[in-house]
Amino acid sequence: MYNYVLRLGDNALILSYRLSEWCSKAPMIEEDLALTNFALDMIGRAQAYLKYAGEIEGKGRTDDDLAYRRPERQFYNNLITELPNGDFAYTIARQLFISVFECFLFEALQNSKDETIAAIAAKTLKEVRYHRRHAEDWVLRLGDGSEESYQRMQHAVNALWMYTGELFEQDETDRALIEAGIAPDPDTIRANWRSAVETVLKEATLLMPADDYMQTGSRKGIHTEHLGHILSEMQYLQRAYPGATW
Repeated sequence: MYNYVLRLGDNALILSYRLSEWCSKAPMIEEDLALTNFALDMIGRAQAYLKYAGEIEGKGRTDDDLAYRRPERQFYNNLITELPNGDFAYTIARQLFISVFECFLFEALQNSKDETIAAIAAKTLKEVRYHRRHAEDWVLRLGDGSEESYQRMQHAVNALWMYTGELFEQDETDRALIEAGIAPDPDTIRANWRSAVETVLKEATLLMPADDYMQTGSRKGIHTEHLGHILSEMQYLQRAYPGATW
């Protein structure tokens, strides 16, 4: 269960880093505040899950230890969370795919037989539902907007589609937790996710990409080059001054 909880924390931690990069750079002040607040939501979620992962591990490591003192190959976030932000349409497409997935994931995790996972999921779900509405609204505005906004939105959807299959992968850890009633079956989430995303894209006059090659690797700690760059910046203080505390 340690790896599963770690994955939940890593997804939130790395995506919070990416969203925080929009601070002072978003196309309008409202979005500057919105995306920064989403990042703060995810930092809180990351802290809760990484703290619990440390407790499960039983080696005395804290949430800070797991965030700042692990090498790249020991992170298990989905690849889509570590990709560069790109333009605003690219970030919004990523938010659509992830927040719709997380809505169904955390709705199911509320009923987990693990009380801590269920409690964090219940709190998270309130935030994720807003993240989803925000992403859906922007996909509709951009997809059914000007010719340029349509082209940018369609390009973003096409470019990110190959990273969505990894959201629903299963390994031995997943299968054991599904059997124990701790984690939901990704296959069930996949059907709901696909239907919800297809509905939004259709309303936005966007084409849903065909399922083809899907990127994978994060379950084994294999990542894109981008995660290493994130960690080199995020972990700089602990690398330069090991054990430093405020």
